[in-house]
Amino acid sequence: MPLGRRAQRAVFERLVYSKIRTRLGLDACEIPVSGAAPIAPDTLDFFDGIGLRIYEGYGMTEDSGPATVNTQAFRRSGTVGRPMPGVEVKLAEDGELLIRGGNVAVGYFREPAKTAETFDPDGWLHTGDIAEIDADGFIKIVDRKKELIITAGGKNISPANLEALLKRDPLIGQACVIGDRRRFLSALVVLDSDVAPGWAASSGLAYADLASFSREPRVVAEVQRAVDDANQHVSQVEQIKKFAILPTEWTAESEELTPTLKLKRRVIDRVYAAEIDALYA
Repeated sequence: MPLGRRAQRAVFERLVYSKIRTRLGLDACEIPVSGAAPIAPDTLDFFDGIGLRIYEGYGMTEDSGPATVNTQAFRRSGTVGRPMPGVEVKLAEDGELLIRGGNVAVGYFREPAKTAETFDPDGWLHTGDIAEIDADGFIKIVDRKKELIITAGGKNISPANLEALLKRDPLIGQACVIGDRRRFLSALVVLDSDVAPGWAASSGLAYADLASFSREPRVVAEVQRAVDDANQHVSQVEQIKKFAILPTEWTAESEELTPTLKLKRRVIDRVYAAEIDALYA
């Protein structure tokens, strides 16, 4: 880092960053570790910037909690780190992450069928997560195995990756990518009701409610821009061709999301069947 930038950072550390950490209640935090759900890259960048390096990890109940983690010595943003001591990992032919080690359970209590489905004879735990492992051994969780989209052309595509790219736009609160057994990908987009009023004001638009706001041409154009940007980061077969902006909001209390804000894809397919069919008409 150039000398001028180091000096600038030192000033910001004293006047700004340290105060942010204190207001967040994290001024005494030395090693923040996260798990359970992926963190958006820009969120990690923000915490990096204010002097809090978050170390993402990964694990399941079946492997006694953590199995992989980033460390102070070896950290790669956007990954869940490398295997902990005594833990082996590998990818199955379909990309599913397999874990083996002394931390892995021998099976489920009094559930032999479920045990046989999850734990193979060689001791590998089949996690149900699709992953990638880079040349340095860092693991990136791509999607849940059961949520992969298989297009009409036979391509396996992770909807979660595309949805995360769309949600980089602050105006988009939720997105659900559609395309299983269909000839191209589309998306249902839900606007963020907390961001929408401010976005409307800064754009010179009157804001009455989310439903009318979602029909505004400038809002549609903004979502199109977010779709175009997301498409720049994926292959042609993974690109979103059409989208529909829904006039409602999805929350933890609505039927489209779980209490931990994960998409209920089967529910969404059923509730918005008409909107989805219109995208492929």
